[in-house]
Amino acid sequence: MSIFVSVAAYCDPVLGFTLGRARAAASRPQALHFGVLDQSPEPPAASVLAQLAPARLTYQRIDPLYARGPCWARALAMALYDGEDWYLQIDSHMDFEPGWDERLVAQAGALLPGRRGVVISAYPSAFFFAQGRPMPRPATGKVLAHVVKPGSAFAPDHPVLGFEAHAVECDHPLPGFHLGAGCLFAPGRFALAFPYDPALYFHGEEQALAIRLYTHGWDIVHMPGLPLYHLYNDGASGVPARPLHWDAAHEAGRSQSWWELEQRSRRRLTALLAGQPLGVYGLGRERTLADYARWCGIDYAARRLEPQAFQPLPPL
Repeated sequence: MSIFVSVAAYCDPVLGFTLGRARAAASRPQALHFGVLDQSPEPPAASVLAQLAPARLTYQRIDPLYARGPCWARALAMALYDGEDWYLQIDSHMDFEPGWDERLVAQAGALLPGRRGVVISAYPSAFFFAQGRPMPRPATGKVLAHVVKPGSAFAPDHPVLGFEAHAVECDHPLPGFHLGAGCLFAPGRFALAFPYDPALYFHGEEQALAIRLYTHGWDIVHMPGLPLYHLYNDGASGVPARPLHWDAAHEAGRSQSWWELEQRSRRRLTALLAGQPLGVYGLGRERTLADYARWCGIDYAARRLEPQAFQPLPPL
């Protein structure tokens, strides 16, 4: 039941908390391998990292001056995978319910039979800090399912769409057509079958991965009672806002702006959806984009959104 936990952090003061809580809340911390790509001026205190034992830690740090965006960082963190049975990709500002590891493994194991592969994912419920203590703010105890944001439409110059999580009062897993890159759980072979594309930047990241999974025959699933929480950078977190890669002060010393990386990323997503040969980062042949459009209502070829794209899919 070994689990590789991929964490790409950017100047995040909550990184040490996240790692410590994942270790403390795990039923089998000795089965965890944290792979951390930390883009920060200084590493966490040695005592913070030492608290992770008996979990394994592989830690790499890069000065934020040389950072090239979230997808590039996730690709480097994924490269630390070392053959574990399961793969968990999270953001560096998360909290965990007790036994989160066994619950994810049990749910994924129940879903795998008869499937080529499965990814459990969602935009998790929020947590916040009150007087220094983490407090959950659950949107629901059931399922958080992804849909296209109401009022969204395709822009004329790029295929990036906005998505959000809708609470569904259902006790059974729901199929998904979109995922959350900061909270996904899959068999370990996911890291070998779907290496992260470092040519992407941020917007469109999740669309690219979702369509790669779909066309390779893998299924995205939203599980009831997801045991992870996310600290959203929205002014209601109870801690100071963390800096972002594209903040102006962080851009000052870089030779390549975040906007250049974003423009390249949009071209990359467009190329993927056009079926251009992108090697291991390209589309699969098990299912087509036309199949995807009929299934969920997102028609990339026609740049059209059908009504079902704004609604959760029915239970499995």
